[in-house]
Amino acid sequence: MPQEKMPAQRPRVGLVLGAGSARGLAHIGVLQVLTENRIPFDFIVGSSIGAVIGAVYGAGADLYMLEKMAGCININGLLDVKVPRMGFVGGEKIQEFIHLLTKGRRFEELGLPLAVVATDLRTGKRVVLNTGTVSEAVRASISIPGVFTPVEYQEMLLVDGAVTDRLPIEVARELGADRIIAVDVTFAEERQPELNNAIQVILASIEVLERQIFTGLVKEQADILIQPRVTNIGSSSFDRADECIQYGREAALEKLPEIRAAVGG
Repeated sequence: MPQEKMPAQRPRVGLVLGAGSARGLAHIGVLQVLTENRIPFDFIVGSSIGAVIGAVYGAGADLYMLEKMAGCININGLLDVKVPRMGFVGGEKIQEFIHLLTKGRRFEELGLPLAVVATDLRTGKRVVLNTGTVSEAVRASISIPGVFTPVEYQEMLLVDGAVTDRLPIEVARELGADRIIAVDVTFAEERQPELNNAIQVILASIEVLERQIFTGLVKEQADILIQPRVTNIGSSSFDRADECIQYGREAALEKLPEIRAAVGG
């Protein structure tokens, strides 16, 4: 009597959400499409704004309520500007806001495993955070050097994950992903940056450095690379959330056949 075939085991899928400041709101649209189409993924790795969206999603936020909220946020109200010492912005207000959005949860309390990428200024190395309070890790991951005060953590001085790893595909591999869906919200096309204030100058300078390291590497590493067409949107243009989210949806829908073929669902 022929043996019954066991169903093939699904590959372990990591979703990587990259840095990109306001353009990272496109991650919301990508997540909407993946969940609407029941695309399976087993964990999220996020850098900077990708860490924010991944954390809020992992804490159980409704993606459509999150979309509405993103369109109403006054980002300036979350910036506690101070006399510069190690940054213009203290970061306490935005951490409180993230703490609220993530329901004060620790990593082990999230509905989906999450890893957050930051950078240790003292060693220049990438740091992967996946223990402790989620909001503290995310606050470190979004700490743009020169803008936010760095985070002191276990003898490290942590700043934005984008400084060392703006799209942490390698981290997802190290965490056991067989397939990786990576969402890049910065370098799909060349663009002219907005340069109207000190923060925009700092952001543009970081992007120039990142581009030199980033170009040509990512397509070889990701199984599926989603690149929303958000490069016409400034990195501080949080008032264009609706456009970013729509671009994220469009890009994910374009890749849906490839995603299904690679990961199932």
